[in-house]
Amino acid sequence: MTVVRNQAYSRASLGVRERHNERKNESYYNSDIIPERADLNVHFKQCDGTYEQAFDALLSAGKISTRGQKPDAKIVDEMVFDVNTEYFEEHGGLDFAKQFYESAYQLAVKEAGGEEYILSAVMHADEKNTALSTQLGHDVFHYHLHVVYVPVVEKEIRWSKRCKDAKLVGTVKEVITQVSHSKKWPRFKDNGHWVNSYSLLQDRFFEHMREARFDGFERGERGSTTEHLEVLDYKIQQDEKRLAALEQQAEKKEARIEKLDEKIAVRKQAAHTFSDIETMAKPTLGGRLSISVADWKTVAALAKKGVVADAKISDWKRKAEQAKRDSEVWKARYEKQLEPKLDTPISQQPVLAKQHTQSRRNERS
Repeated sequence: MTVVRNQAYSRASLGVRERHNERKNESYYNSDIIPERADLNVHFKQCDGTYEQAFDALLSAGKISTRGQKPDAKIVDEMVFDVNTEYFEEHGGLDFAKQFYESAYQLAVKEAGGEEYILSAVMHADEKNTALSTQLGHDVFHYHLHVVYVPVVEKEIRWSKRCKDAKLVGTVKEVITQVSHSKKWPRFKDNGHWVNSYSLLQDRFFEHMREARFDGFERGERGSTTEHLEVLDYKIQQDEKRLAALEQQAEKKEARIEKLDEKIAVRKQAAHTFSDIETMAKPTLGGRLSISVADWKTVAALAKKGVVADAKISDWKRKAEQAKRDSEVWKARYEKQLEPKLDTPISQQPVLAKQHTQSRRNERS
């Protein structure tokens, strides 16, 4: 089955997308990716710099406009063209996949509105289909095409009522190439039902490949675009979750370091205080020590605090030991009542005796 999926991304998401598509990660959570085969990946268009830099270059050149957009707006889309792995395995493998997706890329250029709006187009040939490899007894790879592009539409900017020339009000002032995912892929009603533009994209992909004389496949199931998209992006989402988990671990470690720094600061202060105390007393000619009134008050105050602290610590230890002894007594009593001896008359069993007595009272009443 032929399937094409489309997903929108904000500026903040471009880095993760780029590292996956362009194989810039040092390691991958997805164990199906074989780094040694990265050289077999085919670029139908290589990105000049990063995705973000390529986008900004179009913006600086005035070829696109983000007028009126929010800071977190979706500014880049990605189409992923896909067919079941078996299709390429049966028709010639890698070489056939190159021909197939070269034709699919031509459709992507048309859908994007021109090659200048495409930031990158790469066919992955380094992802292993583990299930099919096991079934067939040799390594089989899943070929698919990632096309990252800027979704644009032509938008007319009209003169407003604030224009000094009344004749110009309402007429077209300029036409801009606006970046807009929602306007590029709108929803519309067909026979009373809402239809997603992606559904029509599926039709165009299927028809385009048939016209290019590729056959032996069917159109992807209607209405399942979102479901397919989730399956496709699952591995990328796992990478993102793993990254988020690592960031949380880093934050926890930073918090632990801050607490350790606080403890170290307290100990340093204590060490500094001990040093001050040791230098307060000055030796005299008679072999004795002399100390100033102010220093003596400081030492006396610290000594009093120490005595009080020792008393509190002793009291806490005593209470803790008493609580431990009490808990052992109550635990023993509790266990004794839970497990009464079978040969002991019911009237002599504490818990059951109470229940027995209450039962007899009920009978009398």
